[in-house]
Amino acid sequence: MCGRYALLRPNEIYTRFQIPNLLEGVEANPDVRPTQLAPVVGMDRRVELMRWGLIPSWAKDPAMGAKLINARAETIAEKASFRKPLRSGRCLIPATGFYEWRPSPSGRGKVKYLFTRADGELFGFAGLCDTWRDPASGRPVRTYTIITTTPNAVVAPIHDRMPVILRRDAEDIWLDPGEDDPHALLPYLAPLPDDELVAQAA
Repeated sequence: MCGRYALLRPNEIYTRFQIPNLLEGVEANPDVRPTQLAPVVGMDRRVELMRWGLIPSWAKDPAMGAKLINARAETIAEKASFRKPLRSGRCLIPATGFYEWRPSPSGRGKVKYLFTRADGELFGFAGLCDTWRDPASGRPVRTYTIITTTPNAVVAPIHDRMPVILRRDAEDIWLDPGEDDPHALLPYLAPLPDDELVAQAA
């Protein structure tokens, strides 16, 4: 799974993802957590703040979002919560790194690891987003989930899942509003090549 990530250089989002609009007041966050607001790039290439933890448009209880911070790549085409967003609510979540933990060799506590791109660039997690309306106020709430896949050789010693970090050439395809065939999209939800990711104790 992916339960924490970092976005340390939010000012780089606009050039890195070719964003036409500007978000005011977005600050660096070394520890983005579920239910927090974070910048997300939609299929229209605009960036907006969304809440981490997808609440499907049909959900009666917003608490459902706390359970949907991740979506498994292997099953998103089948799950009711993800089928519609897979067709029309795909997104990229900008990040500078993500965290995972494993037990300490001493057996006391856990060691935290930070995973970043080997070239130091921002990357985009493959994600899905949806809009839920508060039945009391009618206020729209934009939420997202991060897609996960099997780990590459860098992540595997520490965790059995990793977020999907799209290759640069796959980002445009993932955000293409003209593509809505799951069979054409799912092959891109693969682990990042080993040599493009590095890990360090955090």
